[in-house]
Amino acid sequence: MAHQVTSKDIPINGEHLEKGKIATLQMICGGIGGIGLLASIIYLVNGSGEVHGSYAFSWLFAVFFVTTIVLGGCFWTFLHNLSNSGWGTSVRRLMENLGFVFPFMAVFFIPFLFPNVQQYLYEWMTAYRDVVGDSANAKEQLLHDSDPHNHLLAAKTFYLNPVFWYARVAFYFIGLGFFIFLVRKFSIAQDTDDKPGTKNLFAARKHSSWSMIIFGVTLTFLALDFVMALDYSWFSTMFGVYVFAGSALNSMAVLILTGIFLQKMGYLKDVVTQEHYHIMGKLCFAFTVFWAYVSFSQFFLIWYANITEETRYFLLRNTENWNLLSLALVFMHFGLPFLALLRSDVKKSPKFMTIFCFYILFMHVLDVYHMVIPERGPSVGLVIDHHPQLWISGSWLGDILALVFVVSAFLFIYLRNLTSAALYPHRDPRILESANLHN
Repeated sequence: MAHQVTSKDIPINGEHLEKGKIATLQMICGGIGGIGLLASIIYLVNGSGEVHGSYAFSWLFAVFFVTTIVLGGCFWTFLHNLSNSGWGTSVRRLMENLGFVFPFMAVFFIPFLFPNVQQYLYEWMTAYRDVVGDSANAKEQLLHDSDPHNHLLAAKTFYLNPVFWYARVAFYFIGLGFFIFLVRKFSIAQDTDDKPGTKNLFAARKHSSWSMIIFGVTLTFLALDFVMALDYSWFSTMFGVYVFAGSALNSMAVLILTGIFLQKMGYLKDVVTQEHYHIMGKLCFAFTVFWAYVSFSQFFLIWYANITEETRYFLLRNTENWNLLSLALVFMHFGLPFLALLRSDVKKSPKFMTIFCFYILFMHVLDVYHMVIPERGPSVGLVIDHHPQLWISGSWLGDILALVFVVSAFLFIYLRNLTSAALYPHRDPRILESANLHN
């Protein structure tokens, strides 16, 4: 930036994204996402057969991918308020708008609440319902069942039982959804406050303290309930942290892309500079390393312990062609981004960061695919004809369709959030500090 930004450069009413400028994009995303969402929910709730079971996994893959990103938006919002940092004031509203997509994600999870979808995804639910007539004696009935795997499930009935599972899902969306709404509400209220000061800032910081706890619980156990539970015999104490690393990294990538997109449209010119992209790039670099550290640690601990219930996860993902994806994640999710982000000048370049952010988001698609889809062949095959298989022919088409539908719906909601309030908190006392950032 060529000049020092002063209060005269900040519009009295802030900058607002004109709906007309994104009307076409929003209409396309809304059309594809709305039709795809409605059709998918109807099909998943009423369908049956191998294609239906395969698409259930496709839907979980796509929904979980987007959910990790919007959860990352919640994380950055709460962290910014808790740390009282000044640098991110210019981009805080972007964080809030991204995080505020999370309450709407509840609609995408509706199919997972129905037994005819659960039977393909969660073998433990089928086992529980088949064996258990009286929930009070669930553990005893599972222990006396002929299937030895159910003996392991018996030890987990305190957690893996349908009633508690439904209660947890409700808690995730009601609890965290309420707090991200509340914190964003305080932020927006400051924009129209007749006496703007620190009242709303302090309120947002106060509520962000326990919101961060709710966030940690939600992200960790949502990952356990919807992804780790695909194989109830497997467990990893690091899985929640692993998902968090990808969530924080890729949500920051979305925030960078949003900032660049808005600046190309003529917004945020005076308040977001290459210094902001530099810091956000450094955060991407940090979480790239953190993701690699957690990934290696999880693999190493499971390999070293060599416990059958733990090693199955990696045995499946190192069988035939899945091994290629596992190796690709090592070099392409970590190695290439690590080397690319070492230089400070590239982190300050919007052009480079645009390429990098799309690349890292694609890597996250592969990462989530690697978490979810290898379980599809064995699980669906077991339900359909009791013959587990590694891959279901043609299932990749459903994966692509589900991803397009969910991402389109996400973009529609995100764009709606961006137009619902000022693009940055123009009455925040720290806005000039952020606009004149140097690091």
